[in-house]
Amino acid sequence: MDEGEANKEVEVAPALIAVHPVQKSVAVAVGPSLRVFDLHAGSAASLTDESGGPFHRDSIRAIRFGSKGRLFVSAGDDKTVKIWSAENWRCICTVSSEKRVSAVAVSNDGSYVCFADKFGVVWVVDLAGYDGDQPLVDKKATPLLSHYCSIITNLEFSPDDRCIVSADRDFKIRVTNFPDKHLSGAHEIQSFCLGHTEFVSCIAFVHDQNCPQGLLISGSGDSTVRMWDTSSGALQDTCEVAVKVCFCVSAGVAECNDEAEEHTHAVTDLYTIMDGLLVAVALQSLQGIILLRCNVSARTLSVAKVISISGEAFVPTCLGSSSCTGMLWMVTGVSSLPGSSYPALARIRVISGFDVEQEPAVIEDDKIPGGEKLLETLQGSTSVDENAFLAAAEAVKTAMCNLLIKKQYSAENRESKKRARNDRKLKKQHS
Repeated sequence: MDEGEANKEVEVAPALIAVHPVQKSVAVAVGPSLRVFDLHAGSAASLTDESGGPFHRDSIRAIRFGSKGRLFVSAGDDKTVKIWSAENWRCICTVSSEKRVSAVAVSNDGSYVCFADKFGVVWVVDLAGYDGDQPLVDKKATPLLSHYCSIITNLEFSPDDRCIVSADRDFKIRVTNFPDKHLSGAHEIQSFCLGHTEFVSCIAFVHDQNCPQGLLISGSGDSTVRMWDTSSGALQDTCEVAVKVCFCVSAGVAECNDEAEEHTHAVTDLYTIMDGLLVAVALQSLQGIILLRCNVSARTLSVAKVISISGEAFVPTCLGSSSCTGMLWMVTGVSSLPGSSYPALARIRVISGFDVEQEPAVIEDDKIPGGEKLLETLQGSTSVDENAFLAAAEAVKTAMCNLLIKKQYSAENRESKKRARNDRKLKKQHS
């Protein structure tokens, strides 16, 4: 069996987390389940969708709060994008996608929602003029740009909303000028940020008063975090995070499995903290996170600290934070474990101490905002099965390889697939 055939295993989806910009609420997605906890009310939020049925019928692959905290977007393998009011948790709009959705983004002014599908097309939904009172009816997505058959892994609007940045499986980062007339598409490319040697998994902007347009930070399967000037596409700095992880492992500071395995140190997520002064980085094999110090003026990245999570098997699959608190929220888990009796599971951990004169550290469950009620809502349970989360970490690693690393087929298999293509069949029928 070649690699292409081997990758036909059942896909699992990693658990996702998103935090309201002022930490009003926290959302977690595990498989098709969307769970939200209202921190102000101290209870689970009640989601309402007048379309009936489950909110999502298949695994959710992307969740995102708008920067103003009014909107929340969820999307995934059921080919639907749902836009929610983050104030009353009512679904205001459901948009159908032609393909499974892999990434979403919300413009900073809340006027547009963009999403990407697994065929490499980015679509835009126009929300301009929405006042938050009534649901949006018959909203449709318009194609905006394309990466030509490459899975888009992440989308991000620039701080000034002038550009939209799209990262893909084929090592590329494309910076596209967001058009005033988006119905005609986005044809003006500002730059390409090229330099990663494996899939680009995550991107984020950092900016300050001296650089209002922002610099782009990216993480990749090549175990690096890189800084870019998006106006020119020029690489500003590269941080080899795997080198730091291996050093910490040898020193007994952090736990890391299967060091020799390819893609073990792939960057799975990154999130900016303290207005971009720090960047938290999650790796596939690290039970904890790496903190990078970001100097926007000097355009440099450097490792500040490795924060390990001891006492349990916790390899973060997604990170989140708010702009007003010194807390980093982390989740680990998967939609399901093939061949296992374990159901979809998630585990939440929080690191605090970024905004005060003390060392950042993992806080105990009873000190987490929302406490036990939050954990029961977002995890589904407060109990933790270490073996389940060890298996979950391996399942996520395999799923990421299957999704983002290009499949290799034998010559015979490629010819067979060409003959079976639908467009070839249609040609024969019409000839």
